[in-house]
Amino acid sequence: MSFKSSVAIAAGRASYWFLHNFLHGGTALPGKITLALDPEVLQTLSKNYEVVIITGTNGKTLTTALTVKVLRTKYTNVLTNPSGSNMKQGIVTAFLTAHKTKSGKPLAVLETDEANVALITRYVNPSAFVLTNIFRDQMDRYGEIYTTYDKILAGIRLAPKATIIANGDAPIFNSKELPNPVIYYGFNAEKDREQMAAPNTDGLLCPRCKKILHYYQLTYSNLGKYYCPNCDFKRPDLKHQVTKIKEQTPTSSTFEIDAHPVTLHIGGTYNIYNALAAYSVGRHFDIDPKLIAQALDSKDEKIFGRQEVISIDGKEVTLILVKNPVGLDQVLNMIKTDHDPFSLAVLLNANYADGIDTSWIWDGRFEELPFERIPSVLAGGERYRDIAFRLKVAGVPAKNFEERESLNAVLESIKKMPTEHVYVLATYTAVLQLRKAMAAQDYIKEGMEQ
Repeated sequence: MSFKSSVAIAAGRASYWFLHNFLHGGTALPGKITLALDPEVLQTLSKNYEVVIITGTNGKTLTTALTVKVLRTKYTNVLTNPSGSNMKQGIVTAFLTAHKTKSGKPLAVLETDEANVALITRYVNPSAFVLTNIFRDQMDRYGEIYTTYDKILAGIRLAPKATIIANGDAPIFNSKELPNPVIYYGFNAEKDREQMAAPNTDGLLCPRCKKILHYYQLTYSNLGKYYCPNCDFKRPDLKHQVTKIKEQTPTSSTFEIDAHPVTLHIGGTYNIYNALAAYSVGRHFDIDPKLIAQALDSKDEKIFGRQEVISIDGKEVTLILVKNPVGLDQVLNMIKTDHDPFSLAVLLNANYADGIDTSWIWDGRFEELPFERIPSVLAGGERYRDIAFRLKVAGVPAKNFEERESLNAVLESIKKMPTEHVYVLATYTAVLQLRKAMAAQDYIKEGMEQ
């Protein structure tokens, strides 16, 4: 280790210690300090690790958490960035604060922002990339889905021997030839029937002949058993697949992967994909399917803002991050499976971390919500007027509706809602702000780290 790296690492660790002992914590700043002193420090920090990079539009944080749980059934030394701080500075902090054990191969499972894959791969040598999906998201940062994929590919091309573990139901991941070994996972839980995706769905053009793709099975958006009716482009063979979905509720899913029963204590079809990705990584590391199922069945993992359930004055408040139309629609579909009355709050910010373009809220199908079973609806956040107008257009009854800009005011309104269960859908910085307000009132121990 060079003298410059030693100084940088010492400074980063000291800043982390100070932040977590005297202030409210933080994951980005220690990494920023370390990188300012040694821009190439990540190469030194990751030198002895086998690295798995997890990236994609939706599901990175939960897929990372589930993958770590799976790998820890076999390996004792697994580093990760659990707070979701997935840019270079957050990943540096994850290495700075890792607690190594003396035995066992050290692994690093890194959630990585799509635009940062090349920045990270320049300094680490990943053995595997996990690709969850690519949907339209934060157009000001990423552009169209093909631009996003090109950003990811720029990183993958720096590691041509790394195994790609990709969602085979996403046509974009089968659109370009790569030298890497590839493992595909996906859904095969229905009988084939001819169908097409909705007309406003992204990524439906065949990459070879530009005709519109058709489907034999369609999970949601552009994910499914696709094929081109004009050429031989089709979904690749799946190595791991969801073979049956038994039951889904807002808080759990029971299904089978490769005919092995799995229970996941979190709702949503999109989260079954996340569990399938983690399963595929586990099998790649030769972990027994029964051990993987046991790890996925655990209830002890809480992920900030990802269907996190927080008790507030006797109410169960489920906090869910939303950030793009596909993810929003899947969340709306999930909460519709709740058969009991519930209240709803939708919090919209438009800061850089959220994406400054809020037009995506118009692509979410709020009109399909069962407003007859939702006695209280709230629009909040810095852009509360935008989301309030969207909800009014969707048909929310005026007598059940209120608007609040301040997140402290939102929290007070949540306490007064008439149902035991409240769903709060919030953009990233709104999640941070609401959790800070909750922490100030001792409903949670601390706000989300930044």
